[in-house]
Amino acid sequence: MTHVPPPFDPELAAALELIKDMISPGLTPDEIAEVRQGPGIQMLAGLDLTMGGAFEVEERQVPGPEGEPDISLLICRPAAPESAGPRPVIYHVHGGGMIIGNNRVGVDVPLAWAQALDAVVVSVEYRLAPEHPHPAPVEDVYAGLLWTADHAAELGADPERIVIAGASAGGGLCAALALLTRDRKGPQPIGQVLMCPMLDDRNDTPSTYQMAGLGVWDRTANETGWNALLGSRRGGPDVPAYAAPARAEDLTGLPPAFLDVGSAETFRDEVVAYASRIWQAGGVAELHVWPGGFHGFDGFAPQAAVSQAARGAHVAWLRRLLGV
Repeated sequence: MTHVPPPFDPELAAALELIKDMISPGLTPDEIAEVRQGPGIQMLAGLDLTMGGAFEVEERQVPGPEGEPDISLLICRPAAPESAGPRPVIYHVHGGGMIIGNNRVGVDVPLAWAQALDAVVVSVEYRLAPEHPHPAPVEDVYAGLLWTADHAAELGADPERIVIAGASAGGGLCAALALLTRDRKGPQPIGQVLMCPMLDDRNDTPSTYQMAGLGVWDRTANETGWNALLGSRRGGPDVPAYAAPARAEDLTGLPPAFLDVGSAETFRDEVVAYASRIWQAGGVAELHVWPGGFHGFDGFAPQAAVSQAARGAHVAWLRRLLGV
């Protein structure tokens, strides 16, 4: 069978052309260390997390999972005084294929939401695979959520209005977190924002084959990430839902979900399937498939019309969810 890929949006195709020499879609295991030290990660150190003075920023070490190291939370609180009681919290989980990144990766997106919504942002740093395979990443993310809910008052935040949000691996970890905290009867988020989430270790949907060698994250890179997280278990019968949420048999009782994905990316089909299964389980989900979008397109080409539409949809959904 021939797998003809859908076309990229013209504005996004132009952006891909500009970055093609810097980002290869087919990340392999031997390239992980190099990418971790790459210019994209190094640039994060100079990021103005205060957004021009709009936020007070601190990094706090808090208890990790029982018997494991502490974890780092990046806490960004609006500098302006509270005007209408405790603020909602955006609990952010960074992307990076389970193998790359820190709690500054992608945090500009929830910070922009927080400016619009008068919210607190807490971004969690979790241990990375392959040095720390499953369940280390999701357990770190859960520990950070526990701390955030327990200490919401000192952050000027409302523990009943925590939204979990992440892109790519961060979106997958948020989906896993929603399942884990449901089953452990932990803090119950009011919503989950799953942006181009990494959900299915099997790496065998039509979109994974269509987009091979294209964009910024293809099936080779996907295999690298999942193998790092799961080792020989990847693709087998015994992968837990807390590692790969697409494996979950029960999607009832989850918080309302916003899911989006590009039509021209590896994760398209698994994201559409996950949204459909939430509806089939009687849940609430809003799904956007952005035409011509590659993986993480709005971060690489934020001025493109489709990127502006995607970012506007995020904020509009959060406004409805939070009633602000």
